[in-house]
Parts: sequence; structure tokens; C-alpha cells
Amino acid sequence: MTSQGEAAHLVIVVGAGPAGMAVVNNLSKEGHRVAVLNRDIKFGGLAEYGIFPTKHRLRGGLLKGYQEILDRENVDYFGNVTVGERHDIRIQDLREIGADALVIATGAQGTKTIGVEGDQALGVYHAKEIVYHYNQLPGFSQRPFEMGRRVAIIGMGNVMADIAHWLIRYRKVEEVVAVARRGPAERKYSPKEIRAVCANLDRDDLVREWARIRPRLEAAGQNADQLLSEMSAEMTPCEPASSETRLCFRFLSSPRRILTDSNRRIRGVELEETKLEPEGEDLVAVRLKSYYEIPCDSVVFAVGDRVDETLGLPSKDGIFLTHPKPTGNDPDDSLFRAYDDRTGEAIEGVFLAGWARKASEGLVGIAKRDGDLCSKVVQWHLATRTPLDKKEMEEKLRRLRILIEKRQPDAVPKEELQWLREMEEEEGRRRGIIEGFKFPANRQMLAAIRHKKMT
Repeated sequence: MTSQGEAAHLVIVVGAGPAGMAVVNNLSKEGHRVAVLNRDIKFGGLAEYGIFPTKHRLRGGLLKGYQEILDRENVDYFGNVTVGERHDIRIQDLREIGADALVIATGAQGTKTIGVEGDQALGVYHAKEIVYHYNQLPGFSQRPFEMGRRVAIIGMGNVMADIAHWLIRYRKVEEVVAVARRGPAERKYSPKEIRAVCANLDRDDLVREWARIRPRLEAAGQNADQLLSEMSAEMTPCEPASSETRLCFRFLSSPRRILTDSNRRIRGVELEETKLEPEGEDLVAVRLKSYYEIPCDSVVFAVGDRVDETLGLPSKDGIFLTHPKPTGNDPDDSLFRAYDDRTGEAIEGVFLAGWARKASEGLVGIAKRDGDLCSKVVQWHLATRTPLDKKEMEEKLRRLRILIEKRQPDAVPKEELQWLREMEEEEGRRRGIIEGFKFPANRQMLAAIRHKKMT
């Protein structure tokens, strides 16, 4: 690592989740000065607010590693700072600081829907909202999320499994139905995740579901018996049942409209049956204009996310634009360079990593790998720029701090995060919560920090 007295480059990273922290780790180890701006008071992103609450060891290990990265002398951290056109600081403001590189690792903060009739009804939620709620992200932690007795989850990935787990373990609803446009062969959840809820599976209902879809599976060249055997095998062993909730699956079914009562509350979902047809090397769902209904009190769309298009970077179809011309390098740096389609040029010095580059692609491990690859691309860019001497570096950091203090006086530096952690541990002990206590709102976190400052 370059010593603090030597010339170095300044990199600003927006976002402190797995992708952003991978960038911070790699570039700070190379001796660059890295300033991190994070929307949340706490760092971690998915590691803090996206991992199921019972996975204390996984979350704790990740956050400990991130804390060690932030503790480096050449890393600055500013939590509770939002970036975007209608937020505390704009992208253009950061570019005017004159950092050598700006890395956007803000995740996919927008929500994706499939545009069905009635999707604004009372009781329709997006998966990310639910995940943020049960992980106590401020702004979501104290919302009621009235789920009712029966819940339909649209989607068949790991997020569906986590939400089903929450509904079964904590809400103890009567019934959860997971709905997928395609068939069981195209299910995306991992066996490890589904074992948390498979003890609640209504296996008789699964047999009936297989009889319903068998002709369409076989018409697509799939072995229905083998698929049932494989799906059943991956659900063994199961974690002990934590409630009497009934878990069901509906395959080859695409939501057509949300059914509501006179008060705009959900009473069910109308599904359109589908079949599988080849499209290139994949199988796609084709609508059959045959419909049926399932009763439910709420619907959760677990169909992926999109970037926050108000951030201030060019985007299309829910993703920020990257340079369309491959370079042939490994990794291909065009994939990580922000691109302006109006000028036909890359946006100088601006890079994308993690879900900000490719929304909803994998979880923590995939995001970290993406951050590692982005780091290499950024280092190639830095090698073309003259390092800053100590005086230049301090002037740019001074300008950044002044900007943050002016726009967000409640910004939280890394020194105060330790105080917050101590206060949460203390409050958790007082309440008898051994692991995982979090203040549910920013105002409570800020109040705890202010209290610690005065003592």
C-alpha cells in the first residue's frame, strides 16, 4: 500500500454494498484514496438489509470484513448521504470535485412490475419492500405491510423463498402460493433456500399441480416424472416447520389481473395458463387465453428490480447504459463504463458496478465479483492519470467535505458508526434481544449518535 505521504489518486464510490465495498477494498489496498458516499447510515447494502434475519453468522462475517476496510486510513465514509437529481448531491456535483474516478455502486433501487391490471391495488407489494421491511431498513421497517391470511408471490427465485420463509416463520399466514410463468424446470431458487420452508409444502397439492401441467411439460419435451422427483429430492431434508402455513406452487401461470373488492382491497389474482415454446436456446412462456383464479389477500411481485433512473445517468429498460462497443480486454472495460447515448461517448471517469450495472444479477457473491472486475477497469483508467500530490488531494477532499456538510448536515462519518453499533448492542441487551437489534428509523440512529457524543 502506498504511504499517506505519497502521491495517489482520489476515487469516489457511491454505495457501500457488496459491489461498492469490493471496489473500496481493492483500490484502497493499491494505495488510492477512496471516499465512500452511502444512502444508508450503515454500510453493507444487501449484506445489512438483504440477508434473511436468521443468518446472523453470514451477515456478521461480511460486516466485520467491511468494517476492517473502512478502518483503513485512506478510506473516508459518509453515511446518510443520498445521490441523485432530487437528492442531497447530484452526480454532476461529484464530478466537479475533480476526483480521478467516480464509481456508481448504488444497487437497483427502482422496482420492476409486469404491468398487470390492478397492480396498484391495496395489498400489492414489491419483494424489495418486504425484504427491506423484515431487515429493518429505515423507511420500510415501521410500515405495516398487511398481508392477510393468503398471499400470492409472483416469481420462483431465491427472493421468493426468502419472502415465503418470512411469511411462514414470522407472519404465520394461512397459505402462500408461489406463481411462475414457466415450468418447474425453470425454477430459479436454490435447494438450500427452499429447505427453509419445504416442511410446509402441501405435497398432495403438488401432485395435483403436476397432473394439471403434465401435458404441457411433455409437449415441451420435458420428463414430468423426473422433474417431480428432482424437485422433491431437493426439498429433503427440510428445516422443522415453524407454523402450520400451507405452501403451494402454481406453474405455467402468468398473472393477468389483480382482482379487488369495492374498497380496492385484493380478493384474488386471475392467472392465464401458459405453455413452453423454444426461443433460441431457451424456453419461453406463451399465453394460452385460458384463465383461472386463486383467492388471496395480498400479492408480492418478486420479479426483479430496476435502477433508480433519477440518479442522473442515462438509462434504458431499467438499467444504466454502458459502452456498447466491446474492447476485447479481460474484463471488458466497456461493460463497466457509463455511457451517454446522446453523445455516443463514454462518460469520462464514471464507472458502474454490481446491480447498478446489471440489476438483480445474483446476490452478495456475484455483486462482490462484479466489484472486483470493476476495480481492475478503474485501475486501468487511473494508470492514465497523473496522481495527486498531498496538497491537491487534501484540497479535493476539503471541497467534498464542504459539499456534504452543506447538503446533508446529518451525514455520518465512519468514526460514529462504532458508537452506533455500541448503542444498538446496549439497547439489544436491555430488551433481551441477543443478536440483530437495529434501530428501525434514521432519527433513532442519529439520536443515539448524538447521545453518545455528549457522554
